[in-house]
Amino acid sequence: MDKNIRRKKTILFISLTLVSLLVNLPIITMIINSLKSNSEILTSSSFFPQQITFENYQHLHTKTMFWTQMGNSFIVTFFGTLLSILIAAFAGYAISRFRSKFLTGFSRLLLLLQMFPIILALIPLFIMFRNLGLINTHFTVILLYTTLHLPFSIWMYKGYFDAIPTELEDAASIDGCTGLQTFFRIILPISGPGIAAVAIFSFLFSWNEYLIANVFLRDEQLMTIPVGIQLFMQQYGTDWGSLTAAATLTMLPVFIFFLFVQKYFIAGSAAGAVKG
Repeated sequence: MDKNIRRKKTILFISLTLVSLLVNLPIITMIINSLKSNSEILTSSSFFPQQITFENYQHLHTKTMFWTQMGNSFIVTFFGTLLSILIAAFAGYAISRFRSKFLTGFSRLLLLLQMFPIILALIPLFIMFRNLGLINTHFTVILLYTTLHLPFSIWMYKGYFDAIPTELEDAASIDGCTGLQTFFRIILPISGPGIAAVAIFSFLFSWNEYLIANVFLRDEQLMTIPVGIQLFMQQYGTDWGSLTAAATLTMLPVFIFFLFVQKYFIAGSAAGAVKG
């Protein structure tokens, strides 16, 4: 009996390992190619490098603005995520706890905004920000990222706040807490998974976003990583070595971040999925 169970577990482990390797094959290929020279990438049919080289990473470090653009990505991602967490928390709590025609209309409007493709608004937004002198600033990108995060973040918060018993707030009210004190002292401290889920969603969106950053950040020193990586792809050729090395390094912060907080993301998403 024990042998059968052990055999089934071994088969399951091998099957899952093979599936994981297959699903992540593009990422594995990218990492391996970053350790090849440009000529080997273009001419060799071998999957593994004939000679491991770090010249692509050295080229990124010494000849490009990769680290500056990486810093720009950290700036817009950090502030876009922080503002989304704070603003969406208030809005999500209001929609979850209070009932009025205004809030009902507002919550439905959020769903409509979520379905609106941002590309349709890019030209009017570009003209408006250009007239305000806000092109080529991180402030514009952070503002747009926050605006785009809010509809989905507010609904994630709402789903999580709906799961918190109102009896906790009634008890806090009896003890003399005001509504604002109850929110900060009772609701927010026990909303960790919901806050983490919103933070992860906002972080991933801001870190990977390309279209807005490409339109509003025209100076190479101000570009974020997704736009900067595109510079390795020119009209008449592509620097595949630098491109794969940059993509590998860009992936690392997201991988590390998600590795530590993925359990909160699952918990927060599940809370939002069962309450509407």
